[in-house]
Amino acid sequence: MSVIRLTRRSLIAGGGAVIAAGVSGNFARAKGLASTPSMRGGSNNYRAGAPIVDRIGGGGFWMTGTVRRAGDGAPLAGQRIQIWAHTTEGHERDPHSHGATLTDAHGVFRLEMPQIVPAFGQAHGHLAYDDDDFETVFMRPIMPSSKDTSLSAHFVLQPA
Repeated sequence: MSVIRLTRRSLIAGGGAVIAAGVSGNFARAKGLASTPSMRGGSNNYRAGAPIVDRIGGGGFWMTGTVRRAGDGAPLAGQRIQIWAHTTEGHERDPHSHGATLTDAHGVFRLEMPQIVPAFGQAHGHLAYDDDDFETVFMRPIMPSSKDTSLSAHFVLQPA
């Protein structure tokens, strides 16, 4: 189970998000759901064509998330999401630390992998959407605690 830690940074960021949602909420709804931008550092150690797998390594940690279409927010089934990380079983640059999975009918993906451990001081995962139907998106979500046993990432994809 994840523990929510309130820090000055998280309170400021959360408060800013609430204010922004209140100020621009009607505008955002009128324009539709915005696409997810690629994150700086997200493509680090990316391997094009990583195989679709049932699990990476021995498992014990869950990477989960959703994939939706920009604009209307419709869930996207059958989308390939690549996942890699620095884990108890290998570095994020190692081929055996990479794998891909497909979203289900509701746009949900889930892949078991070894426990993510800190690399360069941060426990984080890497995820990518890299097929032709939508614009490529790289994500690098950071875990609140290296003791967490799951991490979620949510994609909103812009048609290519």
